[in-house]
Amino acid sequence: MFSKILIANRGEIACRVIKTARKMGIKTVAVYSEADKDARHVELADEAVLLGPAPSRESYLVADKIIAACKATGAQALHPGYGFLSENEDFARRCEEEGIVFIGPKHYSIAAMGDKIASKKLANEAKVNTIPGHNEPILSPEEAVQIAQGIGYPVMIKASAGGGGKGLRVAFNDKECFEGFTSCRNEARNSFGDDRVFMEKFVEEPRHIEIQVLGDAQGHVVYLWERECSIQRRHQKVIEEAPSPFISEATRRAMGEQAVALAKAVKYQSAGTVEFVVGKDQSFYFLEMNTRLQVEHPVTECITGLDLVEQMIRVAAGEPLSFGQADIKREGWAIECRINAEDPFRNFLPSTGRLVRYQPPETSMEQAAPERFGVRVDTGVYEGGEIPMFYDSMIAKLIVHGQDRAEAIAKMREALNGFVIRGISSNIPFQSALLAHPDFQAGRFNTGFIAQHYGGGFHAEDVPHEDPLFLVALAGFIRRKAREREAGISGQLPGHEVRIEHDYVAVVNEGGGQSRRHALHIDEFTGHLGEAHVRVGEKSYRIVSLSRLNDVRIEGLVNGQHFVAQAERGTPRNPLAYRIQHNGRAIEVTVLSPRAAELQALMPYKAPPDTSKQLLSPMPGLLVQIAVQPGQLVQAGERLAVIEAMKMENILTASQDVKVAEVLAKTGESLSVDQAILRFE
Repeated sequence: MFSKILIANRGEIACRVIKTARKMGIKTVAVYSEADKDARHVELADEAVLLGPAPSRESYLVADKIIAACKATGAQALHPGYGFLSENEDFARRCEEEGIVFIGPKHYSIAAMGDKIASKKLANEAKVNTIPGHNEPILSPEEAVQIAQGIGYPVMIKASAGGGGKGLRVAFNDKECFEGFTSCRNEARNSFGDDRVFMEKFVEEPRHIEIQVLGDAQGHVVYLWERECSIQRRHQKVIEEAPSPFISEATRRAMGEQAVALAKAVKYQSAGTVEFVVGKDQSFYFLEMNTRLQVEHPVTECITGLDLVEQMIRVAAGEPLSFGQADIKREGWAIECRINAEDPFRNFLPSTGRLVRYQPPETSMEQAAPERFGVRVDTGVYEGGEIPMFYDSMIAKLIVHGQDRAEAIAKMREALNGFVIRGISSNIPFQSALLAHPDFQAGRFNTGFIAQHYGGGFHAEDVPHEDPLFLVALAGFIRRKAREREAGISGQLPGHEVRIEHDYVAVVNEGGGQSRRHALHIDEFTGHLGEAHVRVGEKSYRIVSLSRLNDVRIEGLVNGQHFVAQAERGTPRNPLAYRIQHNGRAIEVTVLSPRAAELQALMPYKAPPDTSKQLLSPMPGLLVQIAVQPGQLVQAGERLAVIEAMKMENILTASQDVKVAEVLAKTGESLSVDQAILRFE
């Protein structure tokens, strides 16, 4: 076994590998860029080596620097994680040539599965179901149309070297096929330097289901059941679960056996994933093979009890698998939510900056050795740390494991309620809305689920709450608790002591100067400390909570049912208001005495400043281009500026015809959210 390994990655996956290595008694070496000098993975590792500047092309993607770090530290092996160089056949070969064990498949397996056209031919030879289509590069849009007519619409046009949604189009007729072929080829050439394009039948109502495989150097290969990955936004996975709520035992077994056949055909060693597209009739077809550890591997670990990182290390060290196919368990149900630094209410724009507060929910599964039935958080950040603009937007992976799917969904909703993130925006409200959707809860979804239900964007009203008055009652409970504490302060002026009232008015801010009012009646705390009866109109709530007033996360019972919510005093516009958050829904509510509420209603509304004559930055990021000049007339839809954040370029365009009056920011400047870039006449 190795005594020291290097992790050629960053963030949560680097931390994840370090924990397993520590459990196995293996020392670890972290590598980092200048932007990650204070990162969590650097702190956790036994040693750390600086690679270079923040951009990944100058640090995490430079093979020479990583191999030099291995030699300088005496690391015998290297774990690539996912992303970066994890599926780079040249890097894997180079490690082998330099005498460094690559903890992953051999370079020839990566090469065989890395080319979509070649991998499909191999799948056919291994008798793996493949989608009907044309597996040779298509040379012209005219040929594309002819081939599509032979396959039958709809068809999917795909770049051979594509990924991340680039170089992919679906065509339903000749015109869309002609135009889509040209766009795919251009995108592929610009993004991957490879403009080969092929075509296949588009599976309607498709699901994305993948099989986890594991092989050793002795030729043994097993499958570790499937993962359901159909909840995707723009071809990026959002929620994953294991097992799938859709497929039958017969389909599950057939998919697993075909995945093993493909892995054996390429002499696969290590953990890998064979991805399938599954039709509404449970017909399934090979999509691609990911020759690395998947982001969503924890759900497989939960239902099998296996540590996949440990298995990868043992296989790389030459050990045979210690179990066979019949020994692999499938117990319970696991769900993973990817917690990303993005603002769902601003069309999922990246959100970077300092984590002012970061309190993941309490966990009950050790991250490196998953137990059964609990909550797990895989993360690479910490409170007070920075979310840099140079890398992907993942903050953490939240994983739950329950006895069945219903229990897992309930656990995940509660865990999301207790996940405190402040200083940046996150997609937690969106995840809460997805989990609450009746079609998701019933297992009725496919890869078009998010586009179908949230095609017009995500808004606050898209997060329904089954009992919105509970949020109002909780604000009243907290306010009453605060008054109890204030009344106990010694040295109060006689005749002017804080009095405990029973009647209040809750004023819920609905924006734009509009508000909604609720009469509250709160009985004295009874039974034991931290209990009160709150009546909101005709509804009554018995709330019990021992959480402290300065706790953001509030936990307790409401009418005998357990709850976890978040509450904070003071908002940017109203220092007296409470912000209450539960099941993805957030309200701003001020709890006042009846007289104070009367006076508050007379206060004039101060409208926010008019920013319609300005272009504001919708996110923190680097201003890489200003496409206009003062005095220039710009038509609606024309490019105004480009902001780079988290490996993505975001183009800002004019919403209407305007004339540029002044440029307020400089190219190369790091912008804050809502910072003015341009002023219009």
